[in-house]
Amino acid sequence: MHFRVMHNFLLVLACLLGSARAETTVRVLETWPPGDRVELGRNQSFYLRLAYATDVPVRIWVAPYRNGERVDAGSNPSAIHSGRGEALGWFFFMHPGAEVDEVRITAGDGSEANTRLVAVWNGRVTGGVEPADDSLIAPGWIAELTALARKQQDEANRARESAPVSTGEVVLFGGFMLGMLAVGVLGLAWPAWGLWRWRGGWRLAAAVPEALMVFVVLRIVTGVARDPTSHNLWPFEILQAGAFGLAWMAVLVAARRVFGQRRP
Repeated sequence: MHFRVMHNFLLVLACLLGSARAETTVRVLETWPPGDRVELGRNQSFYLRLAYATDVPVRIWVAPYRNGERVDAGSNPSAIHSGRGEALGWFFFMHPGAEVDEVRITAGDGSEANTRLVAVWNGRVTGGVEPADDSLIAPGWIAELTALARKQQDEANRARESAPVSTGEVVLFGGFMLGMLAVGVLGLAWPAWGLWRWRGGWRLAAAVPEALMVFVVLRIVTGVARDPTSHNLWPFEILQAGAFGLAWMAVLVAARRVFGQRRP
């Protein structure tokens, strides 16, 4: 009993400190199914209606615990929240018969340094094996907050897609494409050089990566002629063939030096 009191005291203290530092408060307004002792049906979710107030943009998550240990359960993702409003938290058990004696609510950006405990809901939730009671009508706030979360996520996706590309991203992408082009060109040119300079078995060995590169290029050309979407990742096909050719030629050059030095 004393351990339980001390445990709750420490959680509340951490909650208050986290709220002060992160400038975020969260309250549990109600739950569904209601009550502090709930038995869920098979594959049924437990919902928490949350009221938040924050001075900084945060994400809000819920996590079920039992005896201080995280319970294996699926839980809600989170959109970015700011100002004041309501959010929906939920979780469902991965295995029937699981139990929860508290739900910890955290807010932040997802990193360990900037995500803190902001509220705790105490109650007992167990996962049943029977199907959920279909006669129970879920409250309207579940559908409303679900639609709100979906709308917020869609707006965030549109904002991310419409954001201008930075100079660093352009340079990085351009450098990557130039690198792939260079690997492809060298993967074709180096074996061709070996075919021109070498004789005998060495020439046959140099023909292997050259034949592979020609095959890959012809395969891309003929495939695109039949179906323009068949080789959307053709630069990576060229990159793989070119990388193989470079590695093959590097081994051949090293082998020629070794065997050349052993000759009388």
